[in-house]
Amino acid sequence: MNKNGTIIDKQHFPSPNPLVRLFLVTYISQGLKVKGLLAEPIQEGKYEGFLYLRGGIKNVGMVRAARIAQFASEGFVVFAPFYRGNRGGEGNEDFAGEDRNDAFSAFELIKSLPNVEKNRVHIFGFSRGGVMALFTAIQFPEAASIVTWGGVSDISLTYVERKDMRRMMKRVIGGSPNTEPEKYEYRTPLYELEKLLPPVLIIHGELDDNVSIEHARHLEQRLQSLGKQVDTWFFKTFTHYFPPAINREVVRDLCLWMKKQRCDI
Repeated sequence: MNKNGTIIDKQHFPSPNPLVRLFLVTYISQGLKVKGLLAEPIQEGKYEGFLYLRGGIKNVGMVRAARIAQFASEGFVVFAPFYRGNRGGEGNEDFAGEDRNDAFSAFELIKSLPNVEKNRVHIFGFSRGGVMALFTAIQFPEAASIVTWGGVSDISLTYVERKDMRRMMKRVIGGSPNTEPEKYEYRTPLYELEKLLPPVLIIHGELDDNVSIEHARHLEQRLQSLGKQVDTWFFKTFTHYFPPAINREVVRDLCLWMKKQRCDI
């Protein structure tokens, strides 16, 4: 029986960056064959690992090759799981429920790669990937750092804010926060942050309509109350998506921030 994080298939994938090679990977998570995208600098050497946890669900917010290559070009080996049930993967995505195990298994996958430095795997979550990133960091205290960008921290708050998503959330989660409060609490990492050890960086646009700044503030306040290491980069005039030039700048800055972090466990 293959263990979680085992790569069972790896195929070259077209890369938008001549300095980065990409692979479409099939790996094992809870016995399921799940797909993801692996990016690594072409130049030989050891690199820090970078787990990229996408937002959205199914085809909304799907992993983009250009984005993964962008982070790899900053000197990381990057792996981005598509989550179960996507792009030919087995199982069904369930919005930070059991599919969080696909992130856990992806962390194991990166850790096992020969070109990744020992104990230097960072976790990045965008949008819904924010809760996935927090749960993964709770699961793996040896993570070097965690960055959540425009990240969800409270699934019940998402239900309240996003009327357009309520039908999907009821279907996937099994009800609303009123009818199934424990299922929403299970998907909300704010209740388990006592177990989190790595330093955290929160990036958020204050005009974000997709994931309100309240998610970032709740996370910041909870981490501070627990005495955890947290930095915040809030941008007053930006929404969920930053202008391209600023986006590139923030990517460079957050990658530098990651490389400076040391989590002693």
